Amino acid sequence: MNVNYIFSLIAVVVLFLLSYVGVEAMGLQVIFGVIIPYAAFIVFIVGFLYRVMGWSRSAVPFRIPTTCGQQKSLPWIKQNKIDNPSSTGGVIIRMALEILAFRSLFRNTRMELNDQKLTYKWEIWLWVFALAFHYSFLVVLVRHMRFFFEPVPLVIKIIELLDGFFRIEFLSPVLKVGLPGIYISGLVLLASVTFLFLRRIVNPQVRYISLAADYFPLFLIMGIAITGIMMRYFTKLDIVAVKELTMGLATLHPTLPEGIGALFYVHLFFVSVLFAYFPFSKLMHLGGIFLSPTRNLANNNRAVRHVNPWNYPVPVHTYEEYEEEFREKMIEAGLPVEKE
Repeated sequence: MNVNYIFSLIAVVVLFLLSYVGVEAMGLQVIFGVIIPYAAFIVFIVGFLYRVMGWSRSAVPFRIPTTCGQQKSLPWIKQNKIDNPSSTGGVIIRMALEILAFRSLFRNTRMELNDQKLTYKWEIWLWVFALAFHYSFLVVLVRHMRFFFEPVPLVIKIIELLDGFFRIEFLSPVLKVGLPGIYISGLVLLASVTFLFLRRIVNPQVRYISLAADYFPLFLIMGIAITGIMMRYFTKLDIVAVKELTMGLATLHPTLPEGIGALFYVHLFFVSVLFAYFPFSKLMHLGGIFLSPTRNLANNNRAVRHVNPWNYPVPVHTYEEYEEEFREKMIEAGLPVEKE
């Protein structure tokens, strides 16, 4: 039984208690509202650049793209220009489909043994919830940028309007009084990350290979989503004070206005931990996908000769020189030689 998720859950609970007690009982608003966010942002930027620059300096002596279709060869053989691109344009299309639509995950299958027969099932729900998770997370992140700008850019207003298109006041004017507008992205984010967690628990194969490092960001994102939903729909939060705090952080003139509850600092602490943890986790596939040689290279080995850059000149000892040096001993040992 894989119990790694218990350690990750305990770690997130400890982070919650640490921030909540630190603000509510010890008055450490400066640490959790200013120092930790700044430190997390610096760690995120430096760590992200360090990982990306390290990958960019890695030599790629061979073309190793992962392919799923016919390579370009003879004129009368139809090439699969997306799954096996031979040009830069084909690589761009392939990368765009991978980044924006998770094309390889869309084609993912699961192997099962039923009645002594191997069967393959299309894992469409994994693709659906993974796509929902990433896009809802992106919308939530962009929508929260309104706290760091004054005036708020038009594009953020448009995204916020579209995200709140199904608000309660639109569906039922009677329920409008006293209820805040519902943003779909927050609910979809919580639902999708819950699905990804349950998949790791329910699926035996995925549960077997899952580590504590796989569960920790899931619980952390759950904590971010839950605290955000709590602040918006169930507890009172002074948005003006939050705006003042975030604008102070953005302009490097931090202030700690009154009226911000401990739950907000817990929410901010979770976000800070996620940002600091990001460059050192599997979440770095955000930057790694762009530098993956299995995706960003054209498969043109039949058309272009690629020379290994590591093949620097080295002194060699040919067979002719070897035989010239040891001919007499080879003849005495009965070994065949080219020259008698």
